[in-house]
Amino acid sequence: MSDLRIQQPDGYATLKDWQHVHNVIIPTHLLSLDEVRERAQRHHLEVAYLGDDVIGCSTVRPPTDDTLMVTVIARVLAAHRGQGFGEELYARGLNRARELGAEVIETVVLSSNEDGLRFALKHGFVETERYLLPGDSIPWIDLRLSRS
Repeated sequence: MSDLRIQQPDGYATLKDWQHVHNVIIPTHLLSLDEVRERAQRHHLEVAYLGDDVIGCSTVRPPTDDTLMVTVIARVLAAHRGQGFGEELYARGLNRARELGAEVIETVVLSSNEDGLRFALKHGFVETERYLLPGDSIPWIDLRLSRS
């Protein structure tokens, strides 16, 4: 993984790369570049590259109330899964969550993303809720980390 580079999106090209990974993995909730820019203001976003190729992205949603709950999401494009890149993105997100004082760590996975669900369960997350967003036909799964 010596060629792996992870950075916060800091301009048009890196925001587009983050958007690309998100939209490929979450085709039911495509984000515009303006929506990605807005998320980058509220959340900690990172994009992962292997050499010059974008391979993944992550999101850490900070706590918004008294619960100290942080959401950590790591996404890796299918061609790059199973090589440890998700582990690296997840570890960075988990560290960021702890820096933010997280007492509860959650994640969310689109149910059609079987690899993502397997990854979350393997890392100690347990399902807390399945739901459909208005207009969606594929359920989302909320999961909570049950062990550190």
